[in-house]
Amino acid sequence: MPIGSEGNIPASLAEEFLRNSRQELRTRRERIETCLRKLTEEQIWARRHENENAIGNLVLHLCGNVRQWIIGGVGGATDQRDRDAEFARREPLPAEDLLSRLRRTLDEADRVLEGVGPEGLLSKRRIQVYEVTVLHAIYHVAVHFSEHTGQIIWATKGLTGEDLGFYGYLSGTKRTAQTGKQEP
Repeated sequence: MPIGSEGNIPASLAEEFLRNSRQELRTRRERIETCLRKLTEEQIWARRHENENAIGNLVLHLCGNVRQWIIGGVGGATDQRDRDAEFARREPLPAEDLLSRLRRTLDEADRVLEGVGPEGLLSKRRIQVYEVTVLHAIYHVAVHFSEHTGQIIWATKGLTGEDLGFYGYLSGTKRTAQTGKQEP
């Protein structure tokens, strides 16, 4: 389809986009889970200065973003997001609470994405102040989630001094997301 033309997205392309988007969110969630399991509560909520977000704030922010853009924007649930509160929180939440919120949010988003068909990707939604297609909303969330996951990984490596092993399969070893232990 030429750029700028209107029409339908081929079903096979739509299905591939949705499958990959769902998989990317699952993979990023597993990486965040690995990071949170390696850190103390103090490390999860640490800031070197006020202009830096704590890992805990980033997790809350990711939950808010996914809820607003996918669960609400794509799925039609009521949007009750308080974006400023995601960054303002200073009272620590335990890692298990953050993990539980993240899992619940992404499980709910996955159910929404599972219900999106090829014909729905070009439908319009108003999310925040933007008029976007469902495809755009999903793409926005996948990219946004990946950006903040990278920040969480970078911070975790800095706090622990560890290689988290996410690419160990390239050298014949890998770490499992659940245990963090290296496997051949």
